[in-house]
Amino acid sequence: MNASAPRPPHADADELLRAELTELLPPPHVPDLTAERDQHLRHTVLRTALAAGDGATARPVRASRPRPGLRLGWIAAPMAACAVVAGVAVLAPQDRSAGSPGRISVGQPAAPEAVRILSDAALAAAAAPAPDARPGGYVYVKSLVAHAGRDAAGGPATLPPAHQREVWLSVDGSRPGLLREPGAADTELGSEAPVYEVDRRGATPRKTTLESAPPSVTNPTHAYVATLPTDPELLLRLIRDQTRAGEGDADQRAFTAIGTLLAETWAPPKVTAALYEAAARIPGVTVLPSAKDAAGREGVAVARTAHGEQTQWIFDRTTSAFLGERTVLTATTSAGRAGTVLGVSAVLAKAAAPAPGELPKG
Repeated sequence: MNASAPRPPHADADELLRAELTELLPPPHVPDLTAERDQHLRHTVLRTALAAGDGATARPVRASRPRPGLRLGWIAAPMAACAVVAGVAVLAPQDRSAGSPGRISVGQPAAPEAVRILSDAALAAAAAPAPDARPGGYVYVKSLVAHAGRDAAGGPATLPPAHQREVWLSVDGSRPGLLREPGAADTELGSEAPVYEVDRRGATPRKTTLESAPPSVTNPTHAYVATLPTDPELLLRLIRDQTRAGEGDADQRAFTAIGTLLAETWAPPKVTAALYEAAARIPGVTVLPSAKDAAGREGVAVARTAHGEQTQWIFDRTTSAFLGERTVLTATTSAGRAGTVLGVSAVLAKAAAPAPGELPKG
C-alpha cells in the first residue's frame, strides 16, 4: 500500500487562514476570471481583494500595498487553481508545462540583432520631446489590451478581443488615479481601502488600512521614474536589486520590469533610452522578425523566453517607437498549446492630463 504524500509545511497555516475567513464572510459567487488583469492576483489574496474595489476583507498581517492594476503587458497567467475571498477570484501561481519546466533563455548574451534594435530604440527615445507632466497633474496612458483567462471550471485559456484601457496616474503618486475600461465602472487607483485584521481564530476583526508602498521600479510614479539613473549599467543594477524578491530567474524579472516601465510610465527621454540600453545587456534577449500589437500594427520584436512563456516587445520598423507587447506560450501547459497568445497590448497615447477622467488638452 502506498504511503500518503507528506503535507507541505504551509498547508496547516493555509487551512487555518481559510477557516478564519470562512467564519467571517459568507460564501461568495465565483466570478469569471477572464477579466482579471492585475499581476499581483497570482500571488496574494489580500492585495487582490484590495485591487478589486472598495469592499472590505480580512487579513492576518499588515503589509504594504502596491499600485494595483497598472500592468499593460502582463497577461492573466495560466491558473492551476483559484481561491475566493470576499467575492474576489484569486489566481494561483503560474503552472508549468507538462513534463518540462520550459526553456529559459539564459547564459548567452543578447543576440546582436536584438542589441541593434534596442540601440535604435534608445536613439529614437533620446531625441523625443520631454514629457510635459507637472507636479499636481496626471499622466494619461491610452492603450488597447486583451488578457487571456480561464473560468473557475478550468480548460484552455481564451483571448477575448482587445478593448480600450485608459489610466490617469498622479505625477507624484500623492493622489488617487483612475482606471477606465468599457463596460465597467471607473476604478479609483491608489486610494486607501479598508481592511480587517484578524490576529487569531475567533478574534474580533479590527478595521484598518494598508500602508501604501513607497515608489520603486515595481511601484513607479512619474516623479520617481524621472529620477532613475541614465547610465544603463547603473540602471540595470538598480532594477535587478529592486526585483530580487520576485519569481522566476533574475534576468526575466529585470526584462519584465523594464517592459512595465516602457509601457506604463512616461519617462524623460534619457531615462527611456537608458531602459532600452539596459535591456540590451540582459542575457537571452532574441529577435522575432515580425509581430503584431493589439492594434494590428506590424513591427519587429525583441523577446525573452522563460518557464514556457515568451515576452515580446514590438517596435515600429521605421521610427523604432515602442508599439506594445505580446505574451505567448512556448510550451504546452493546461492553459493551451505552444503558440497560444496569452495577451497583447498596444500603447496608443501618453500625455499630461489636468485631472482623473479629463482628457489631455490639444
